[in-house]
This record gives sequence, structure tokens and C-alpha cells, in this order.
Amino acid sequence: MNSFVSGKYVNQGHYSCFMPESINREWELNDIEIINLLGQAERAIGKLDMFSNFIPNIELFIRMHVVKEATQSTKIEGTQTNFEEALKEREDIPEAKRDDWDEVQNYIGALDEAMSLLTSLPVSGRLIKTLHRMLLRGVRGEHKSPGEFRTSQNWIGGVTIDDAVFVPPTHTSVSEFMGDMEKFAHNDSIKLPDLIKIAIIHYQFETIHPFLDGNGRIGRILIPIYMVEKKLLSRPTLYISDFFERHRKLYYDNLMRARLDGDLAQWIKFFLVGIAEIATKGAQTLEKVLNLQKETEQKISTLRARAHNASVVVNNLFDRPLTNPAKVAQITGLSPASAYSLVNDLVELGILQEMTGGKRGKQYVFTDYLRVFN
Repeated sequence: MNSFVSGKYVNQGHYSCFMPESINREWELNDIEIINLLGQAERAIGKLDMFSNFIPNIELFIRMHVVKEATQSTKIEGTQTNFEEALKEREDIPEAKRDDWDEVQNYIGALDEAMSLLTSLPVSGRLIKTLHRMLLRGVRGEHKSPGEFRTSQNWIGGVTIDDAVFVPPTHTSVSEFMGDMEKFAHNDSIKLPDLIKIAIIHYQFETIHPFLDGNGRIGRILIPIYMVEKKLLSRPTLYISDFFERHRKLYYDNLMRARLDGDLAQWIKFFLVGIAEIATKGAQTLEKVLNLQKETEQKISTLRARAHNASVVVNNLFDRPLTNPAKVAQITGLSPASAYSLVNDLVELGILQEMTGGKRGKQYVFTDYLRVFN
């Protein structure tokens, strides 16, 4: 790691682009700090994965984490949709904010599709292109060759390429570099721990920047799906975009430091610290969800005859923590009046809280559940 050569700048006339070195080669891991951080990250992941096996309805928890991952990952790219808004239906979003909301939903859909594809398709150029096509469907960037590697030069930062912060490799070399990255991902003769490999893969992907748009989001999607493919996780319960968003400057600075100074070790240390922190918080969140489920069950048991319908509503809230009397009537089969009465019961128990403040079109939120993820 300490002798890493990142690549070189190649003159292209009025600008220079960065041509990275191959990563599908022999590596030597001899940095004791990386080895220690790797151990911490692996222990945190192991605890999270073990905990996830004891949580009933773990898929509901995963969905909430996916929504949070989507909002944080797209926020890095400049969207303004927050966690609560991402949980709403499209018709409940102000028209001026629907473009951002659509991008978040596309990210959620791409992550879901990635997990489905992993059963038959490894992390590869084909899978990455499929996810990219889904990511840009019907949103800003839909005219920037969705699902296809770029056929022109792009750049990062700056109004023009002349004042860019970073210029990735030429478009004619993208397929070659992506092929090298794919070989590295699945080269079992390279004896690197998989957590180190995905740290390098993320760095290399962001350096290649193979698409005209959506590179950051795709690069972050690759992290949890690679961890599931390599069985570091049995379920996709870990998402690192929240860490990257909170430390955005360090995230970009460490990527650039690896490119410009060859300091890949510092990027890997930053990555492992993030993995350990997010995995630890993930396990704590799982514990809070489990405790909240028990507390909520105790509360609704006091409703006696209406406890069954309340339980149906609450189970739905653990999937989508926003509701209204019409939705309650739909999922329980109650009359509108009975549904409204049940909602009031859940408000009195402190499970639901009215969020609009209006007399009509009232919307309710499962506040304690959202608070767990925020």
C-alpha cells in the first residue's frame, strides 16, 4: 500500500487527464494501522450481521436503511429531499421538489434491483450498467447515455474542463479500466481481505468516472452489494453514504490524495473507520427497533378489542411510517369513521403524531420510529 503508484496525467492538448494504473495485480498489505482498523471494521460488521438474524421483519429495517442511504447518497450530489419526504407518496410532494424525490426513488429502486440481480449476476460491468440505467430513468441526466459508458471526456468540479478539480481518463480507455476493475473484484489469487478490495474498487471506480452522470451514486451502491456478494453480510444492512455525507470534504480530499500523492493507505483508513462506525450504529439501531417493537406491542394491547386492527396498522408503519385515516381504512377494512377513531387511539397512545396541523387532509407519522433512524 505504501508503494502505491496511482497513475499519471497525460496531456490532451489544452488539458491533461488522469490515467490510473491497473489494480488487478499483486498487493502487499504491510501497514499495521490498516490491519488494526480492518480488525475493528470486521468485528463491527460481524456483530451487525449476527444481530440482524434475531430481528423479526428485518426486511422492514432494511427498507428504512435503504431510504436513508438513498437520501444521503443523492444529497452528496445536491438533491434536497429529506428522509421524511422520501417516505411520502409522489402526489404528496410539492411539484417543485418532485425531481429530487424521483432521483431518491430511482436510487432505492437501483439498490433493490442490485440485490435481486446478485442471485444470477456478479458485480460486473453488465450489472453496473443495468443499475445506471435505472438510476437515470426519467430524471435529470436521462439524456446522458443511461446504461452506457461515456463516449466523451468528462470532468469533476469547475465550470469548464480548463478549471476542473479533476479530469478522469479518456473515454476510449474506460472499457479497459472497467474490465481491469472487474477482474480485480473477482481475482481470488489476490490475497487481500474483501473489505480492502471494495475500498480500492470504490476509489478506482470514482477515478475512472465511467459515466457522464451518476458516478458517485453508482460507486456508493457498489459497496453494500459487493459486501453481500462476498458474504461479509448475509443481508444488505450496512450503508456508508451517511458517513460520507457527514465527512464530505474528507471523503473527496482522501480520494484526491490517493490520486495526486499515491496515498491510497489514507483513503483505506478513512474507509475502514467509516465502515466500523456505520456497522456499530447499525447494530445499535437494530436494538432500538427491537425495543420499540416491544414497547409498541405493549401499548396497543391496551386497546383490547381493537388491538388486532391496531397491530395491522403498526406493522404497516414499520414499513412506511407515514399514514392517514384513508390508508388505515384500506389496510384494515374498517369504515372511514372507525379508521379515524383508530388513528385517534394511536395518537393518544403516543404512537402516531399529526404532522400537517390542518383540519383536513391530515397526515400522521410514527415519530419514534423515524427518530431511531435520524
